Amino acid sequence: MPSVRPPGIANRLVCPACGNDEEFVELAHDVLLTSYYRQNSDGSFSHEGDATQINGEVLLFCGACQEDLTYYHQRFREMIF
Repeated sequence: MPSVRPPGIANRLVCPACGNDEEFVELAHDVLLTSYYRQNSDGSFSHEGDATQINGEVLLFCGACQEDLTYYHQRFREMIF
């Protein structure tokens, strides 16, 4: 459900199809994911971290209605802090 736009926030991304302004999905094609593990003394493994390399196209979708919002992807990326 769309939220009430806070006063003074003019650059908030809003899905033109359904009005969603809270949930978005980024989909990357051709991704190389490398996971690092350490073996513990009991033989089990602990996850140490991941490294990701995106080699393909990256798309943006509305998390509510799945509308393709790739046109807004650059603006989306610039607003991630």
